[in-house]
Amino acid sequence: MVKISRCNGCEDIPLPQYQTGGAAGLDLYAAVNEPVTLNPGDIKLISTGISLAIPPGYEGQVRPRSGLALKFGIGIVNSPGTIDSDYRGVVGVILVNFGKKPFVVSRCDRVAQLIVCRVEKVSLIEFDLLDSSGRESGGFGSTGH
Repeated sequence: MVKISRCNGCEDIPLPQYQTGGAAGLDLYAAVNEPVTLNPGDIKLISTGISLAIPPGYEGQVRPRSGLALKFGIGIVNSPGTIDSDYRGVVGVILVNFGKKPFVVSRCDRVAQLIVCRVEKVSLIEFDLLDSSGRESGGFGSTGH
């Protein structure tokens, strides 16, 4: 269970919701007071008007909407953005316009999706050498095309 709270003045903003029975992500909506124009190359923080209480052992992942990416070149700069379980502030989405035309975000537009995932805490143990993996330090693209 994830507790949710709307900010003052955001009663008209839909709560995050799944659009279909098989959807993995809950749509997040823009809580802007006036339309916000993202010109090509612009990066802007868009409020969702909600705060969450995600249980310990879980995180919220804010991810782009594929339709906005394909149709308009709209993405999320820090994708996926992480909402920690102890964060209680307003959820924001850092949108970027990779497209060639201005894009306008209006109140109640679907701007991103939220996925809640289990996370594991790990302990780090320092070693001088690591076990061989066969790949070693080949880097990006070292396993083929």
